[in-house]
Amino acid sequence: MSAAIATQAAPDGGRAERPRSVHPGLVRLVLGLVGLAGLLLVWWVGTELLTPQASFLRRFSPVSAAAALAGLVTGSDLALHILVSLRRVAVGLALALAIGVPLGLAVGRFRLFDAATAPSFQFLRMISPLSWMPIAVMVFGVGDRPIYFLLAFAALWPILLNTAAGVRGLDPQWLQVAQSLSATRWETLRSVILPGILGQILTGVRLAIGIVWIVLVPCEMLGVSAGLGYFILDTRDRLAYDELAATVLVIGLLGFLLDAATRFAARLWSS
Repeated sequence: MSAAIATQAAPDGGRAERPRSVHPGLVRLVLGLVGLAGLLLVWWVGTELLTPQASFLRRFSPVSAAAALAGLVTGSDLALHILVSLRRVAVGLALALAIGVPLGLAVGRFRLFDAATAPSFQFLRMISPLSWMPIAVMVFGVGDRPIYFLLAFAALWPILLNTAAGVRGLDPQWLQVAQSLSATRWETLRSVILPGILGQILTGVRLAIGIVWIVLVPCEMLGVSAGLGYFILDTRDRLAYDELAATVLVIGLLGFLLDAATRFAARLWSS
């Protein structure tokens, strides 16, 4: 009886079609939007409903932040501060890649070099980049150069360690094939090793972006005259707390977009 019901013909004479499953990507998107809406609701309740009318926290409400953000987008130098911060992040990441990838290749390829450098690298990795701020200012002066140093130092370690892990995880047969074809070291590096570890390098870059974006804001409080960190200090000094909350939103949104772009690049390469 149940089998007959299951195979009951559709009105058009064919078998009844099974309902199509929902695409997993759509489910993740909807759940993500629901989570963001829940976060916004908590923010609104905490700054509007649960605080007295004259409370200082009301200046940081999402309503005030949204109105201030609209004003910043249309009538301020916010775009300039964003571009300056993104330029600093790009320079810091470029320096970290230029140093971290070669070091990671050497650490992953040569055991003696790994044994000689592992204690030093682990020691340096555990030092907060922000603890170098006074030294960076004394050595490089005030301006962009100490910020570049601090961002590069923060981004170096995830790139180095992921590159080394990628080299160690390479299939030995790939290297044997390259040797059997009499490939030079440069040809092996260019055609076998680098393509094989690019996914790991992108993972390191993604982790580095998360660290750099957090370190950036306090670094831009080192006497510079532009950048998102500087702009936060400026809004505080002007007592423009709604603009401060709006700037925090911008920082979170830009960091989210940078991370999403890196994840997309990693998925694109692995597919």
